[in-house]
Amino acid sequence: MIDEKKVEEAVRLFLEGIGEDPQREGLLETPNRVARMCNQIFGGLEQSPETHLAKQFDCLDNNMVVEKDITFYSACEHHLLPFYGKAHIAYIPDGKVAGLSKLARTVEVYARRPQIQENLSAQVADALEKYLKPKGVMVMIEAEHMCMTMRGVQKPGSKTVTTVTRGVFTEDFNLQIAFMNMVKN
Repeated sequence: MIDEKKVEEAVRLFLEGIGEDPQREGLLETPNRVARMCNQIFGGLEQSPETHLAKQFDCLDNNMVVEKDITFYSACEHHLLPFYGKAHIAYIPDGKVAGLSKLARTVEVYARRPQIQENLSAQVADALEKYLKPKGVMVMIEAEHMCMTMRGVQKPGSKTVTTVTRGVFTEDFNLQIAFMNMVKN
């Protein structure tokens, strides 16, 4: 659980550290606002994808299922700055499917943690593989990172794209191409 009191104190110290007055009218309630915000932004730390992926349905057809353009927001673990974008997920069922909203909820579980995009992609793929037990999984994430936009190299609009394959997607390049074509159309 998020310790809101510790977060509030840390924010007060941070404000003092950058030369601000935490007692200034505009900042007076900021430590409390940030502490409450942390419950939402980092709420995935207390969640498991199993909760969402446990509800499954029988499926006679074992063709590719794609959920694309899943908007997400996360925080880079290196700078605690946001990165955000779209996740695209495909899997080949092996007799069972999850509700489509459960795929988006799985992305949220992992996005709402301090982390890096490369791990986010792998965590989503691994969760689907573990709990759905499909024949294969592919995850693509496209994101803009504020640590590249606001600081450092300062290149707004640049996107980082990561892909992860598991099972038959790893072995079958044609499946990967089919997924990429579905995502781009």
